[in-house]
Amino acid sequence: MEQDSLAFFENFYTNVTLYVVPEPGATSTPAAVSAAPATAPPIAETPAPVVPLPPARPAAAPVAATPAPPKLPSLSDLKLPAAPAAAVAPVSPSQPPVAPPDSPPKRTAPPLSETPFTTLGSNPAGLVILVRMDPERFRRLPKNVFLNNMLKAIRMIVEDAVLINVESHLPVELKTLRQHLAATQIIGFGKNLLDVAINKTQLYEPVILAGDAGYLPAAEIELIEEDNSRKKLLWRAMQRMFMS
Repeated sequence: MEQDSLAFFENFYTNVTLYVVPEPGATSTPAAVSAAPATAPPIAETPAPVVPLPPARPAAAPVAATPAPPKLPSLSDLKLPAAPAAAVAPVSPSQPPVAPPDSPPKRTAPPLSETPFTTLGSNPAGLVILVRMDPERFRRLPKNVFLNNMLKAIRMIVEDAVLINVESHLPVELKTLRQHLAATQIIGFGKNLLDVAINKTQLYEPVILAGDAGYLPAAEIELIEEDNSRKKLLWRAMQRMFMS
């Protein structure tokens, strides 16, 4: 116990002079004891076990960076090519503009003085009979039974009248007729036959035209031939025109 305490204080009071107190009954004189620093026996260091390092891994190949998606161009940055200007054909001021090909041409009605017509016979009595039919029927008209009987009723024959076939949908001009023949009394079998009588007359109603020409409008000859009522209307109108 004392040795342990002594060793403790020797370590505690390093470089300090200590005196040993003698035990009671000891005769020896105290002697100075130089406290030498107690040196702890070296502690053998156990070397740490050497663990071999794993072999170094080869460096991984660098991964190529994924390129960022390209940025869409702005509409303000786009430079669109200018639209080519439409070629305009120069128009000469001396030439009239050409109408588009798809536009229908404008038709101008010919003057009534140019309406074509064909005549048969002469009119010593000044009687004119207007019709509109095909040329073949017109050539046979002087032999028509109904027409011959009608003229006999007013004491005339076919040779006393001139037959005129209007060869157009347009009416014939009264002024043009009078340039070629005498026309004092006119019977029209059909519609739209004489220019001055259009929209001014009614069927089987005789009128005076141009001051001195009598005009009697009637239905087509083929219609009157098949209808007795029309025959009666025509006969009454001829009585007023030729026998009044």
